[in-house]
Amino acid sequence: MGRVGLTTERLVRAGAELADELGFEQVTVSALARRFDVKVASLYSHVKNSQDLKTRITLFALEELADRAADALAGRAGKDALVAFADVYRDYGLRHPGRAAAARHRLDPETAATSAGLRHAQMTRAILRGYDLSEPDQTHAVRLLGSFFHGYSSLELAGGFSHSLPDSEETWSRLLDALDALLRNWPAPPPTGV
Repeated sequence: MGRVGLTTERLVRAGAELADELGFEQVTVSALARRFDVKVASLYSHVKNSQDLKTRITLFALEELADRAADALAGRAGKDALVAFADVYRDYGLRHPGRAAAARHRLDPETAATSAGLRHAQMTRAILRGYDLSEPDQTHAVRLLGSFFHGYSSLELAGGFSHSLPDSEETWSRLLDALDALLRNWPAPPPTGV
């Protein structure tokens, strides 16, 4: 087994590629060692264990996705921003299913607090400012959008929409119209104390 100039960055990137090929849950230090044709022990100077590798892939995916979303949002507002943001999430989920799964991987609170996950939340809230939502409705809307973006691409990737017409692209467009309408006409909270 030869040395291949391993670095932590190179291993994380290869781990992300492996996640896209095999699924995020299948990524282990052993699988990565096989990819590089090296002994598992040679990777431990770069990653502590498989959990550390997965955490690093999660951080990589969050950063990569946040960068793409920020680029797509530049100069956009309202529905245009919503659609651009949603399209980035859908495209990322379809092109990089393992990385998209990694982006949803639970991080410990300290790691999460310093991750690009905060950028995702900030961008989502920036989009929602265009819809004039206040708290706690803004948090409800953040959760709705995250569920929709991740859920739609997951179902689409699994073939959930391939069995009937209209095609998933048309449905995606119509659902973004519906989300925009919902956000513009967000229901009032139920009265308290009734």
